[in-house]
Amino acid sequence: MAGDHSYLPGILAEIAEVAGLNAALKLAAEKGGQTVYIPSHASDDHWLTRTVGPEAAAAICELYRVRNTGGRFLIPIAREASARRALVKALENGASARQAAAASGLHERTAFRARARIKAKDPSQGDLF
Repeated sequence: MAGDHSYLPGILAEIAEVAGLNAALKLAAEKGGQTVYIPSHASDDHWLTRTVGPEAAAAICELYRVRNTGGRFLIPIAREASARRALVKALENGASARQAAAASGLHERTAFRARARIKAKDPSQGDLF
């Protein structure tokens, strides 16, 4: 499930790394803007398991398990996460920063920063010095 999810805000990027992008976006859509308790283990009828599925829920619980206890986390609002995903996708498909900002509904400065991060990670970009 590895990939570059740096365009996602905080906890969603961490969740996408271990449980997949789809799980992170489902969690944001369901619980965005809310503080939730993520247990050390989620049962089959727990809201987390119902939201993202048993495998993703187990991965998320494992990620945030500390001394066999869970914790409380603020889940970012889904609108922002999906907008950032749209921004990065537009940039990766060749859109200018201004075009990507318009397509995603995010600020132009956000698009310029995202484009710089994408270029910094692109191995095909040669060094100037």
